[in-house]
Amino acid sequence: MDSIPVNWEALDSLIIDFVKSENLIEDSISPSTSPSPSLSPSPSSSTSSSSSSSYQSRLLIRQIRRSVECGEIDAAIDLLRVHAPSVLDDHRLLFCLQKQRFIELLRKGTAEDRESAIKCLRESLAPCALDAYPEAYEEFKHILLALVYGEEDKNSPVASEWSPRRRIDIAGLLSSVLRAHLCAYDPLFAMSLRYLISIHKLFCFRQGVPSPISDLTQRLLLEDRDPPATPLESSYEAPPFDEVDIQALAHAVELTRQGAIDSLRFAKGDLYQAFQNELCRIRLDDPMFDELVHEYCVYRGFVNFSMVDAPGMQLSINNDQSESGQLSKNCSAEVEQGNNKLSGSDTSATQVIMEGSPESNANLASILSTDTEERCPSETSYGDCSTSGTPQFGKVLQKNKCLRVGETNKRKRWRGRHENTEFVSGPTIERSREDLNTGTTVLKDQQVSPRSCFLNRMKNKEDKHELVLGLKELASRGMTEEVVEEINEMDSDFFVQNPSLLFQLKQVEFLKLVGSGDHTQALRVACSFLGPLASSHPDLLKPLKETLLALLKPSEEAFNDHLPLCALASTLQVAIGRRLGIEEPQLMKIIKATLYTHSEWFKLQMCKDRFEGLLKIDALKEVGAKLIIDASRLDVDMSTDGSSQVTGSSNNRKQDDGSPTQSSAREVGCDETAILKVMEFLALPRADAIHLLAQYNGNAETVIQQIFA
Repeated sequence: MDSIPVNWEALDSLIIDFVKSENLIEDSISPSTSPSPSLSPSPSSSTSSSSSSSYQSRLLIRQIRRSVECGEIDAAIDLLRVHAPSVLDDHRLLFCLQKQRFIELLRKGTAEDRESAIKCLRESLAPCALDAYPEAYEEFKHILLALVYGEEDKNSPVASEWSPRRRIDIAGLLSSVLRAHLCAYDPLFAMSLRYLISIHKLFCFRQGVPSPISDLTQRLLLEDRDPPATPLESSYEAPPFDEVDIQALAHAVELTRQGAIDSLRFAKGDLYQAFQNELCRIRLDDPMFDELVHEYCVYRGFVNFSMVDAPGMQLSINNDQSESGQLSKNCSAEVEQGNNKLSGSDTSATQVIMEGSPESNANLASILSTDTEERCPSETSYGDCSTSGTPQFGKVLQKNKCLRVGETNKRKRWRGRHENTEFVSGPTIERSREDLNTGTTVLKDQQVSPRSCFLNRMKNKEDKHELVLGLKELASRGMTEEVVEEINEMDSDFFVQNPSLLFQLKQVEFLKLVGSGDHTQALRVACSFLGPLASSHPDLLKPLKETLLALLKPSEEAFNDHLPLCALASTLQVAIGRRLGIEEPQLMKIIKATLYTHSEWFKLQMCKDRFEGLLKIDALKEVGAKLIIDASRLDVDMSTDGSSQVTGSSNNRKQDDGSPTQSSAREVGCDETAILKVMEFLALPRADAIHLLAQYNGNAETVIQQIFA
């Protein structure tokens, strides 16, 4: 299975928003002040308050879910009365909760609790049964059998009422209702990933092709969905929903047509709200998701390098804290000198990543900002357990540390999902504290156990990460001459195996020189590097010609801030990382594979995905302008495990985004009305409807008659 080029800057922005909105990093701006991703533009003044409200609401929903799943129905009802009293105005939900409360009181088994259960019947359950819904009174009489048939009787008429599964269903239903009621949707990246994986699995199933990421997606995306929230009876009129909206929602989140109509009714006809409601019903394995995000953040240099031992607990491998004042001065001077080499560009790599997005700039700046005084770590001795490699590696590493002075200190520590327990009451909080204490005990045991060799190995891995991140940052600043020099000093064979990458780096150097007006030195670079590379690799000859055209442009246009240096830096990071044994994060593999199948799926549907803009999927595919030569044609294997090498062009966005317009359907003799009619009457996916219409000259009536004949 192929993959497509990915806009890693857009992915960085989504993930940064995710970790901030879920409060997964230490010393980040608190939820009350941190912005969170929104699906529609909003004034910046209201961003922080909406973020705080959304985060606190999600915590509330999680706590209510946990309470119900643990059988603590009274605690859940109390939380609802305090924080969302209007939800209990729906007597259907209240009746459901009171039934489960009755069962849980009986489950405790004591005489006192049995008396409480009977009191619950008289004072709470019976009154609710009178006006909840027409069948409620019959259900009330049926639940009385629980007084006779116990939990141990698996063949009793009320066995399903005793089932622990009933708790999970009620908890899921409450979560669905509260999400919509409180507008407490999951962060944008979580919804985007759910959607992409769902389409990926559907595509692989329908096309009969194996998934290269099935081991990840099967564990990450849970099979069970939360029950859907249903509209009140007063909303059961049939509004004139557009069939296009109904079919788009039904096939986007795999609903029946009636399910899509009910979802639109609950959302009062708002297609995008209905889509979010349905998408958030799909559950992710949160601990695994957090681990994937943490791995990505370490790889991209957003958080400190650490080894995760358990959800929310990690062992950080810090740099040697000993310093030398003279070394710090030398490092600072070297950084200043390196920055001055790039005229007109003192932008850091992280600033370049978020270029063009003020909100994302603020997010990233708040993550990486620090008041810590800049310093350069001194050499660390690894002892007998060191696997740091050649002296050249250590030399380049130390130089790299100097060039990255202060960057390491700007990163934040991953805190994990330590949720606020202000909503928690009763036994649940004690269990949470016990779990946390257990995790802390394990960590302390690891700290006092003999681990010197382990720490040295981890330190060596961290040093490799630092080296790769340093080279990535230099490339993102346009300091490609320094990048080439350091890589050659570390590994003289690297560019022999990656000539196209060397060509791109020298392209940037050439354009910088032309931009500064030094045409003589620019031609020297072209003659010494670009020309020989193009001679050895004919596919580089055309990019060489286009590069030389820069000599005809005004100097200020030859090298500018709009060159996709960050795309080049990300490509370099992957290539150098693999050379040093650092595999790209698993999240990268998931995104590459799912974006490819998303494009292919909508090619089959012959329509544009109506939700890709909402979920920023179009931004992930928008890799931007080329740097003369296409990054996807590099010699570096950018594909996922088990997938073929990327050969597509990054400027084929309009062709490869899986969004042919409806004219594609007309080319096979189908109009949109006929397609929708077949989809509606036969409950078929769009691609199957088009295929049938093509066989019967686009006549929907003929297709339907033939199927029912």
